[in-house]
Amino acid sequence: MSGIEIRELESFLVLAQELHFGRAGERLYISQSRVSQLLRSLESRIGAPLVERTSRRVRLTPLGESFLAGLRPAYDTLRATVDEARAAARGVGGKLRIGFQGTIDDCLGEAIARFGDRYPDCAIDIVEIPLCDPFGPLRRQEVDCAVVLLPVAEDDLVLGPVFSRQPQTLAVSVRHPFAARESLSAEELADCRLIGIAGGAPEYWRHAQAPGLTPGGCPVPAGPSVNTLQEGLSLTATNRGAMLLCRSTAEYHGRRDSITFVPVRGLPDSELGLVRPRLHPSAQAEAFAGAVGETIGTPS
Repeated sequence: MSGIEIRELESFLVLAQELHFGRAGERLYISQSRVSQLLRSLESRIGAPLVERTSRRVRLTPLGESFLAGLRPAYDTLRATVDEARAAARGVGGKLRIGFQGTIDDCLGEAIARFGDRYPDCAIDIVEIPLCDPFGPLRRQEVDCAVVLLPVAEDDLVLGPVFSRQPQTLAVSVRHPFAARESLSAEELADCRLIGIAGGAPEYWRHAQAPGLTPGGCPVPAGPSVNTLQEGLSLTATNRGAMLLCRSTAEYHGRRDSITFVPVRGLPDSELGLVRPRLHPSAQAEAFAGAVGETIGTPS
């Protein structure tokens, strides 16, 4: 292996997916410059460039494409072997309770299926978490881990992996003036009442889901606050406000007869993250974090 480090291979695999050094760094929880350093080290060990970098784009070289094709299945096999050894050491069985917000998209569904195939002796319960209380079920030990919307800045919780980066859309009633638009700029949020999230969620988290200001600093009128996604969609359908949702949630909840989903330009993408207790996480939750990381090609 000529001294190749696993972190170099992981960085290459994530970069090959993202084709963007900044986003690869975010997924790996390291800086953009560190991703570049790890890639240069790997290329030096191999003896040729794996990635072409210009000011406008990143793409794999032909050697990089060939290397990726061989590395991906080998890395997946290695991860599966390590995860199975960890599970055997910890005795993964019993029950895994997974909380989630919004919808179970393809990535999360695949991770759940992967975990179930690998640990057939572990029963899986899937529990929907209300928008108004993203972290409470974990703290009350109602679930072992939870998939929640970012950001997450809770000292008692571990975040990772992060996945399902999605553009944001604005859900509006078909009677709303924005309903006929193909897209909106983030500054136009100042022209609608934005449905917020009630109660127990931290303030920073509620503001991220329903910002009070546009990126340019214009106030966004506050609409009613809701506890659940279904409440928000019902208020949207009756034209009592508009609601920001990620693209996959918008597609899942499409109600063409009453709600339209309009892409919004200029907002940060929506992302999901797996969270679990920092102190004494269950063996089941840690094994599931590994399954999610394996599904998206990122270490947990």
